[in-house]
Amino acid sequence: MALAVTVAANAQNPFLNYKNWKTPHGTYPFNEIKTSDYMPAFEEAMKQGLAEIDAIANNPKAPTFANTIEAYEKSGQLLSVVASCFYNLTNAETNDELQQLEMELSPKMSEYSSAIRLNPKLFARIKAVYDQKDKLKLTKEQQKMLQDIYDGFANNGANLSAEDKEVYRKLSAQLSKLTLQYGQNVLKATNAWTMLITDEKQLAGLNSDVLDMLRKNAESKGLKGYLLNLKPTTYIPVMEDCDNRDIRRELYTAYNSRCIGGEFDNTQIIIDIANTRLALANLFQKDCYADKALYKTMAKNKENVYRLLDQMRDAYMPVARQEAEEMQQYATEHGLYAKLQPWDWSYYSKKLKAEKYSISDDDLRPYFELENVKKGVFGLAKRLYGITFKENKNIQVYHPEVSAYDVFDEKGKFLAVYYCDFHPRDGKRGGAWMNDFQPQYREGKKDHRPHVVNVMNFTRATDTKPALLTYDEVRTFLHEFGHGLHGMLTQCQYSSMSGTNVPRDFVELPSQFNENFIDEKEFLDTFAKHYITGEPLPQELLDRMHASQTYHAAYACVRQLSFGYLDMAWHTITTPFVVPQELTTQQAVLRFGDEAMASVQLLPIVQGTQMETAFTHIFSGGYAAGYYSYKWSELLDADAFAVFKEAAKKNGSIFDKKAAQLFRKNILERGGTEDPMELYKRFRGGEPTIDAILERDGIKAITF
Repeated sequence: MALAVTVAANAQNPFLNYKNWKTPHGTYPFNEIKTSDYMPAFEEAMKQGLAEIDAIANNPKAPTFANTIEAYEKSGQLLSVVASCFYNLTNAETNDELQQLEMELSPKMSEYSSAIRLNPKLFARIKAVYDQKDKLKLTKEQQKMLQDIYDGFANNGANLSAEDKEVYRKLSAQLSKLTLQYGQNVLKATNAWTMLITDEKQLAGLNSDVLDMLRKNAESKGLKGYLLNLKPTTYIPVMEDCDNRDIRRELYTAYNSRCIGGEFDNTQIIIDIANTRLALANLFQKDCYADKALYKTMAKNKENVYRLLDQMRDAYMPVARQEAEEMQQYATEHGLYAKLQPWDWSYYSKKLKAEKYSISDDDLRPYFELENVKKGVFGLAKRLYGITFKENKNIQVYHPEVSAYDVFDEKGKFLAVYYCDFHPRDGKRGGAWMNDFQPQYREGKKDHRPHVVNVMNFTRATDTKPALLTYDEVRTFLHEFGHGLHGMLTQCQYSSMSGTNVPRDFVELPSQFNENFIDEKEFLDTFAKHYITGEPLPQELLDRMHASQTYHAAYACVRQLSFGYLDMAWHTITTPFVVPQELTTQQAVLRFGDEAMASVQLLPIVQGTQMETAFTHIFSGGYAAGYYSYKWSELLDADAFAVFKEAAKKNGSIFDKKAAQLFRKNILERGGTEDPMELYKRFRGGEPTIDAILERDGIKAITF
């Protein structure tokens, strides 16, 4: 009887019937999926996946590319279907039940991965194919996939002794659990902190839209007044506009002391993560984790990473110091008779920018109504690449605020599904990102097109106004949409090669490249219209905006470099991190972070605060020893966009089809099928230089 019940339950589990979904393009039937479906689906998927691996490993026929490499690539499809849904939702629409399930799944998923990576028979077959790679007639994509699969096994323990493989299993499971706990702590700490203000006068300086939002925050909790939290839509405007320095200080301190002590303490977890990563690196005879992590990147090694960071620091730091001195002088002239503190920078910086260029977010917001911005961003893709978007309300979504679109190529052929999710919720982590629910791959003559999602945390509509975005929010949309284009336009044979499956320091090129268009009048004229009058963004306002583009560019760069130095410091330790006897764990972690960023420190260090305890990119995301990639990609994107700038001078339009086709063909469509530097050189005609980014940021003329 128990067996019959189990079979019936499985029959009702939508994941186990994914090949027969009657949804548009085989999209997820979110309306049918229940939390209780996940664990049985994961368990069945892992069971099937291991059976598929065993079939490959025990195949009596001689190893070939088809029966071993391609078979391995195609295995675990059910698990991919279940995991793509689950982990997308744990980032964008989570709850206590899903978070608990995530903790339960973490060791199971780690063990599943280890069982495959450490399967000696499977690796023996892969190695047999790899050893004859020069004799095989493979496409470039197949050559790259073979290399990647072999390296993936070799660098995940396949060549280890039996004893070391067991150590690897334990370390991998431990690291998975630690990084998951770290990320959950950050989300919980962010959601846990609030501050109720009952006197509106204390919030002087905030505009009516922000006040309405804070009032709604309070109402949603059954409170009267204005409820502050640590979400970006509250944190940023308060730090920039609130005249009350005490409130800014309190908010800054709360934000930058998340997970330092208390219920959601991450300080010991950071040490454990760093030491576990070091132990994993040592298993592979690497001196530090960075040595293990960087082998597949464009940078290749830690020396090249530090060379980039140091080169940019030396170019930008003198200008950043000038900017800091100017800010101190300005703040003093406006009544701050004290040392400028971190909670003062955004406030006075915005005011000085407004005085210098007579421009602010409030001047620009009315021209950046969300629906118009969407049309502009979609229109950019059409002008460059010929693709169009049509909302499809028959596609089920995971939250009512999410919209879904059919995407078509220039010939009207279906290209992708695109989901967009714009506004903050308690179940959504902060920041903005792109992911996919289904990757692109070919199966025989069938091209499985990708299902891509952009998730953001933009300002909401109020009772009196639609959602009006800041200039930076529009830039963020363009950035994430650039990742989306990388996913939607891909044309590859294998899913592991397609879309954004590229080295970490290459993946940000399409996104950061896409940001450049926000500074182009020709693009802004296509959508930036006043939400009430319909008037286009005035030329005079555009001129002021353009004049302000290099404002505090050096400070912004140095801030990013500080994150890169912090990341590299934790991942270049060569001996386990030990807390000195004279320090507490918290003190040791904070001091380590302060010392790592010392060479680019511009503002006073605030005791008891440090970003590393909430630095999810490197401690629970995929950027360990890889945060430098943002600056690396900035260098690439400035160099790449120079092609379009040069073309605009010749033909009068920034929407240059020839340059766009080169970028699409060599960057956006190729995924990870070739060495990224080779792809870039094919597009650009040579390796990138630092010249374009220095010129764009207004640094070259000052520094050299």
